[in-house]
Amino acid sequence: MRAVVARVRRASVTVESDLGEPLRVSGAIGVGLLVLLGVHTGDTADPATTAHRVATMARKLHELRILRDEMSCADTGAPLLVVSQFTLHGETRRGRRPSWSAAARPADAAPVVDAVVAALRGRGATVETGEFGESMAVESVNDGPFTVLVEV
Repeated sequence: MRAVVARVRRASVTVESDLGEPLRVSGAIGVGLLVLLGVHTGDTADPATTAHRVATMARKLHELRILRDEMSCADTGAPLLVVSQFTLHGETRRGRRPSWSAAARPADAAPVVDAVVAALRGRGATVETGEFGESMAVESVNDGPFTVLVEV
C-alpha cells in the first residue's frame, strides 16, 4: 500500500458526471491531511497480511507528525480526506505509457481502502472520503507545501 500525504489548509473531492460536470461534494476538510491511497496487488494476497497492512497504514497516517509544531492528527484531532488513487502504482520505467499491472483490481482494492478508513475511524480519527471508482475532482490548498510518501 502506498499513500501520498499532503498537509493541507483545506481540501475537497467532488464526484463528477461522465461529462465532467460536478455532481456533489463527496468529502471536504479544513486544516488536516489529504491522503491519496493506492492499493498494490500484493496487499490483497493474504487476509492476515492485508489486515496487518491496513492497521499499520491507519496507525502511520493517524500518528504522522507533519502538522504544524510536529503534531499529528492523533494529537490535534485534525481530519483526514482519504481518496483512492490506483495510479500511485503506475509503472513508468519503460516507454511513454504507464502500466497499471501493479495496482490491485478494483474489486480487490475497494475493500482495502474501506478497511483503512474504518481503521482510522476506529482510532478516533475524523475521516472524509472520495467515492471509489468514480471520476473525481480533488482540490487542495497545500500547507507548506509539505507532502510525504508513506508505504507499508
